[in-house]
Amino acid sequence: MKSWSKMAAAAFLLVGAAAVAVATPLIDSAVLNLRLWNDDSDSVLTTGNLYPNWIWIQDAELDGDGQGGEYANRHNFRLSENGGISAANFMNNDAFMFLSDVTISGTGNGEGGLSLSPWWSQNHDGIFMLKTTDGEIACFGGRLPFYSFTGNYGLTYAKGETVRLGFVYDPHSLTEQDPGTIEYLLYKGGSWYSSGALPFDQGNPNEPQYGFYGILDYAQVGGLFQPYIVPGDPSNMVRIDFENMYFVPEPAGLALLCAAGLLALRRR
Repeated sequence: MKSWSKMAAAAFLLVGAAAVAVATPLIDSAVLNLRLWNDDSDSVLTTGNLYPNWIWIQDAELDGDGQGGEYANRHNFRLSENGGISAANFMNNDAFMFLSDVTISGTGNGEGGLSLSPWWSQNHDGIFMLKTTDGEIACFGGRLPFYSFTGNYGLTYAKGETVRLGFVYDPHSLTEQDPGTIEYLLYKGGSWYSSGALPFDQGNPNEPQYGFYGILDYAQVGGLFQPYIVPGDPSNMVRIDFENMYFVPEPAGLALLCAAGLLALRRR
């Protein structure tokens, strides 16, 4: 971890020297939002928050609570700029990159990954998802252009595997001729995979107050976790670990991070 911290600090100075997006939130922490779905209200939930090094959420005894609708629980974390008091809000014209190693493990199954959620669904929609049941790796929902690493590269996720996920948002001019773009990044099996820069559509033309052709005002950034319930099985447990998280308030810093070797997956 010491080598990671030193390299990260050096790269951050390089990025800062190159360009700084003044309006973009300066992230210093993360805030957990738990039991957004609470289909098993008496499950045993434990967490840890050591952003940017490590955030983990474990949901155990996921056997249902007998109240009906026993499908899944849902939790998330959001990046914060005020010491973890509240989630940071990202504007349509902000520019940023966010990366994290992600591992889903346990006796049961679930889904999780990164999220970039729109103003109307800041806790749920807009996800870069790993799914342990069928291995799907895909990005969808909210304002995110759909992309499947499974469909485009034939890649699947296996429970217990650590992969590095990331996205780069560049607002460009936020116009039809020059819309904002997002690039999804996946590091798996020693190789990098990219979606390329995908353009945003206009959004609702009747809602100019939120902006157009980008993530819209206000979006939130972080990670999500959705462990599945197995009724009657108290041994059912699912856990997610987010490690080596890195936030850069300027997409131009991507090349510098590559040069510094910081994009590669690193184990705790």
